Amino acid sequence: MGPRKLYRVQEGRKLCGVCMGVAEYLNMDVTLVRILWAAATLCWSVGFWAYLLCAIFLPDKPGA
Repeated sequence: MGPRKLYRVQEGRKLCGVCMGVAEYLNMDVTLVRILWAAATLCWSVGFWAYLLCAIFLPDKPGA
């Protein structure tokens, strides 16, 4: 098994595909990732900036 890479996912995304990509990378349920990310955004606002940076700098998943 090769190294995993973090991508934005185009299929099944809600906004930019960041949460879906993180969920695939961490092998977690995407709903849980979205809830945790929303909580981080509401509590500390760091979630917003992290999402924005990931949306800008993460590449799209190849083959999608």
